[in-house]
Amino acid sequence: MEIRNLYQPFELDLVEVTEYEAQKHKNTFFEMVFVLDGKGTQIINNHKLPYCSDKLFLIFPQDTHTFEVSTPSKFFFIRFNETYLKTQSKEWVQKLEFIFHNSNHSPSCILKTITDKPLVRSLVEALIREHVNNQPQQQEVIKQLINTIITIAARNIVLAPSATLNNLKSENAFLLLNYIHQNIYEPKNLKAETISKHFNVSPTYISEYFKTQIGQSLQEYITSYKLKLIETRLQFTDMQINEIVHELGFSDASHLNRLFKKYKGVSPSEFKKSVSK
Repeated sequence: MEIRNLYQPFELDLVEVTEYEAQKHKNTFFEMVFVLDGKGTQIINNHKLPYCSDKLFLIFPQDTHTFEVSTPSKFFFIRFNETYLKTQSKEWVQKLEFIFHNSNHSPSCILKTITDKPLVRSLVEALIREHVNNQPQQQEVIKQLINTIITIAARNIVLAPSATLNNLKSENAFLLLNYIHQNIYEPKNLKAETISKHFNVSPTYISEYFKTQIGQSLQEYITSYKLKLIETRLQFTDMQINEIVHELGFSDASHLNRLFKKYKGVSPSEFKKSVSK
């Protein structure tokens, strides 16, 4: 299977095809695909789903991907790698992390809000114009437009159940997990007392209910989700351990190191070296 690399921080590509001849492949970068025109089938990780205009798909590193084109189609690709991520603000990287850890990596369109489809289309059309016209501050404008599309994608992911959420037995459990995901950087909001007050139930009931729904205690789930975020930060950013400690509310670096090694078998620094290779 072909492995595709990206040798610059980001790349924009407008593709018009009557048939798509590319073999199934994997990327080492992130890719967003917006369908401007046409119909066919999008295939991600061997899952198929029809596509049509105004659909937005997210393809993550190591996802397998191809198209089956039924009618002449026009795609706009936004590709970016970890080099691009390292130039962005902490808040923006957090939005991407939310997408990364809550998307089900399927060929479904992630735009769940009807009004967001024409909004994203207008942003994509603006990107195409900006990419063609060599105006002052072109790169800055392009980055702002890309980041706005990412923000809209993150907003829509909140409305789309992830693979984990799809397995839940009730809407209340879905809301509970969404609350944790959105407050993962606010330790005070993750205390049982705070969560119980937000959902108007007792702290004991929340812990028992949570474990019944997904097979993990509340604290175990919070820990496992934080570990995923730490992995993402180590792989795709230049953040130092002390910065991650502060951001995720650990008591100190030794606490984070012990926890990471306990669950992952290696220290954060060893993990970073392995993914860098």
